[in-house]
Amino acid sequence: MPDAERSALWRRRLHEAEAGLTRYLVSLGDQPQLAEWFALQGEIFADLPDGAAPSAQWQRLFFRGQALMERFLVRHYGEQVLAAWAASNAEVHRTVEPDHGRGAADPIHRIARQAELYGSDYEFDDAQPPGPRHAALTITHCAIWDYREQARRSGVTITLASPCTYCTHALSANIRAKGFRPAHRLLSGPTGHGCHWEASAEEEADETTGAP
Repeated sequence: MPDAERSALWRRRLHEAEAGLTRYLVSLGDQPQLAEWFALQGEIFADLPDGAAPSAQWQRLFFRGQALMERFLVRHYGEQVLAAWAASNAEVHRTVEPDHGRGAADPIHRIARQAELYGSDYEFDDAQPPGPRHAALTITHCAIWDYREQARRSGVTITLASPCTYCTHALSANIRAKGFRPAHRLLSGPTGHGCHWEASAEEEADETTGAP
C-alpha cells in the first residue's frame, strides 16, 4: 500500500472513531462529561501532522487517540459500552467508507487494508476467493499486539488487556453497517495472535445456519 494511501486510511479511521464517539455521547445526553470530552479532543489532535507527513506519524496519532478514547469510555462507563461505541463508529463508517461494488468482499478488503497498516500477516480464503455474497480472511499474525507493546513502552497508557476486546466489536459492526452478516473466531498459535473473519449476504448466512 503506498504511503499516501496508508496515511489516508489512518485519517479515515481516526475520523470514524472520534466522530463515532461524539455521536455516542450525544445519544447518551451526558452533559456533565462534555468538558472532559472537549479536553480529550484537544489531546487527541495535539501535534497534528500535516497532510504530507509520513504515514507513521498518522499511525501514532491514531493509536494515541484510540487509546485515549478507550480510557475515557472505560473510566466513565465501563467496558460494556465498547460495543455501543463500535456500533456508533460503524454508522460513520457506513458513510465515509467508499462502496467499491464488490459486495461482501468490500468489508473484508477493508479489514485486510487495516491489517496491512500494522504489518499484520493475512491471507484470503483460497478455496472461496472474496466475492459479492461471501468473503473470508484469516489474519495469521496480528501485529496490533506488537505495536501496542511498543506504544506502551513509549508511554501510551493501554486500558484494555487485549486489543481484541474492542476490535472484534468494531469489525463486526462495520461489516453489519455495510449490510452483511459478520462471523469471526480468534486464533492463537506458533505465529502469535490472529483471527478469522467472514462477511456473508444475509440470505447465504441463513442457508448456512438453517435460520428461517
